[in-house]
Amino acid sequence: MNFQNEINNDIKFLAQSEIRLKILSELNEHPDNIRGIVKRTEITYSSVSSNLSKLEHNNHIQKIDNKYYVNPITEIYYTALMDFKKSVELINNYNSFWAKHNIDQLSVESIKRLTDLKDSKIVETTIIDIYKTHNTTKHQLLESKSVKAIFPFLHPEHPEMIETILENDGTLELIIPHSIYKALLFNINTNVRKNAIKKRKLKIYPVDDDLNIYLTICDETMSLGLFKNDGSFDQNRILTSDSQKSHQWALDLFNTIKHDVIK
Repeated sequence: MNFQNEINNDIKFLAQSEIRLKILSELNEHPDNIRGIVKRTEITYSSVSSNLSKLEHNNHIQKIDNKYYVNPITEIYYTALMDFKKSVELINNYNSFWAKHNIDQLSVESIKRLTDLKDSKIVETTIIDIYKTHNTTKHQLLESKSVKAIFPFLHPEHPEMIETILENDGTLELIIPHSIYKALLFNINTNVRKNAIKKRKLKIYPVDDDLNIYLTICDETMSLGLFKNDGSFDQNRILTSDSQKSHQWALDLFNTIKHDVIK
């Protein structure tokens, strides 16, 4: 049996029992004896005892001075399993956002860290408010002093929003398609634009590559928009969050894409 198969079998052994995962969760937080685990988990004594024996037999835990401890490699397995479980829950909860959408521009690392977006919420347009997604990101942008963004297209209000941020002494770093570069620049007040570029308050990276993602990173918030599989941008929903983890996730994705597309 090779090393990879051993890992697969270990993970399967742990994942196929909710009781084992619950016991590992408790022991990961606080090593304990059988009676302590029973009290904290409210699982029957016989079930706890039986599963502790199996875990110990498979070298996932060890008993020291009447208390059980999780072995280091099993801590890694357990963390990976919990992250995977959270990722699946996140995808299922936000199915309308992820399903039938192009995620090619998400980096491997950002997909691995998808659970960082667990505190996000979906903002969707309604019959009454068809501009809800745009107005949400617009409000976030205009309330910020520092903005990093990926604009895969030019919205009529983008130049005005950028101009307002710059007039308020804000800074912007933008990744945009080369095809909209001139249209964007020429619709920003010349003096405001030149002054911002001179002070390094405005950095624009025009790229020839297709951009299949809409991303804004503001002072306290981030928003993510995706393209559908047919190539059209989904204007009806965005994922947005004000959590620190989501903000860092978006910032890391922005930097990765900037590194990849800027030649």
